[in-house]
Amino acid sequence: MGDLIALRVLNLTNNGLQGHIPPSLGNLAVVESFDLSFNHLSGEIPEQLASITSLAVLNLSYNHLEGCIPQGPQFATFQNNSYEGNDGLHGFPVSKGCGNDQVSETNYTVSALDEQESNPEFLNDFWKAALMGYGSGLCIGLSIIYFMISTQTPK
Repeated sequence: MGDLIALRVLNLTNNGLQGHIPPSLGNLAVVESFDLSFNHLSGEIPEQLASITSLAVLNLSYNHLEGCIPQGPQFATFQNNSYEGNDGLHGFPVSKGCGNDQVSETNYTVSALDEQESNPEFLNDFWKAALMGYGSGLCIGLSIIYFMISTQTPK
């Protein structure tokens, strides 16, 4: 599968797969969604997966994975639920530190901000503010147009 150059979605969830995750899956340069959840995969997550920059969705939950979660630009964006059910995993974003690394409070702060932005109240307030700005701008613009037409200023 690592030789497939145009693969965008890989969903092998709930297939009873066993063994290790092949490092060759790191060659999937354009994959956007990667789901291997609910299988019997074991071993560590290959470091090569951290180099996939187009990866938007990762779900490795409910396997038998262990070791440190690779660190990379995309792997820092995945939430804890991408790895849940793998009691042997360590490192960010799971609560257990990896080696000498400790999970810092700044990571939890970033997660809290992400949760706040996905909060329905936040989105509701955002749309209210956007509509108020749009409505007032529309009223002012129409008033200016009416004034210009009634006075016939732009002849």
